[in-house]
Amino acid sequence: MSEKITTFFASRRGIVLAGVVIGVLAPLLQRLGNPPNMGICVACFERDIAGALGLHRAAVVQYIRPEIIGFVLGSLVAALLFREFKARAGSAPIVRFVLGVFAMIGALAFLGCPWRALLRLAGGDLNAILGLAGLATGIAIGVQFLKSGYDLGRSYRTYTAVGWIMPLLMVGLLLLLVFRPQFSPDGPIFFSKSGPGSLHAPLLISLSVGMIIGFLAQRTRFCTMGAMRDVILMGDTHLISGVGALLAIAVVTNLLLGQIRVGFIAQPVAHSNHLWNFLGMTLAGLAFALAGGCPGRQLFLAGEGDGDAAVFVLGMIVGAGFSHNFALAGRPDTVVEGAVKVGGFSTAGMAAIVLGLVVCLAIGFTMRQSE
Repeated sequence: MSEKITTFFASRRGIVLAGVVIGVLAPLLQRLGNPPNMGICVACFERDIAGALGLHRAAVVQYIRPEIIGFVLGSLVAALLFREFKARAGSAPIVRFVLGVFAMIGALAFLGCPWRALLRLAGGDLNAILGLAGLATGIAIGVQFLKSGYDLGRSYRTYTAVGWIMPLLMVGLLLLLVFRPQFSPDGPIFFSKSGPGSLHAPLLISLSVGMIIGFLAQRTRFCTMGAMRDVILMGDTHLISGVGALLAIAVVTNLLLGQIRVGFIAQPVAHSNHLWNFLGMTLAGLAFALAGGCPGRQLFLAGEGDGDAAVFVLGMIVGAGFSHNFALAGRPDTVVEGAVKVGGFSTAGMAAIVLGLVVCLAIGFTMRQSE
């Protein structure tokens, strides 16, 4: 029975099923309270967790998102049930941390991860086209490094306890979310009273959805970056069929729920600065490619015991702190007295994107087996 289930999830039907499930559940989370066009966003939700812990003080984006907790714990359950939990680490962790930091800076320039780019497009936000084009460009650059021998080195089996650290951290976050302790006056844990951080679906529903997706993604190896990489590198369309299913079903679900508004200007939690939407996701895509997985995939790997993926996740959370403390994140378009004020980017944010691209290119050029 276990072998039949494994075979199914490894098939094209399995990856399409994962895409369909995400395409249905993400818009439903939006309907149940999550921010518009943000039913699921790994980058945004990790940014909210960073804010809740006091790593940044952007008051409108602070909340411990149960979906992130569910992704890791769902993957953990799947890995344990199918005997794939394997503690491992040692593959250039400091490099992965740096890649995680710059991946988050790039994603928050665009205001979303690859999944949110798909969900924004499914909700009619045409700015997502620029983001997805940038993502594909960054991954294509990463593929060229892979072809020329880029390799972060192998990981090694290690103490089982190492593999349990990220799942236990998630359990700790869940306890903080449930009991909401106040550690000092005006101190953490912070919860937004307005803005995107204040919008959320009921805790148990969000946690359950996260665990379902974490379970399915662990079994199917669902990964947006991997999908684009495989098409560019090998012409393999297995993973991209799941991504296509996610987008198509999310469009249908949004149509049924009346959650589509087509256009570029004043889209929810988005800006219409095309150049920096593109360059932000170019940086994110390159960092994902060099690290070997999109932000969701890194969470799923961390759930099955991969300590290196956990380091990348921690890098993203720290990167969220940098993004908001140093005003590097994109500013959404706003409507003031009926007039649209286009959001965009600070000079420091532009410099951070350029710096991130330089650092990622340096990593790609200098960490090749042929060097």
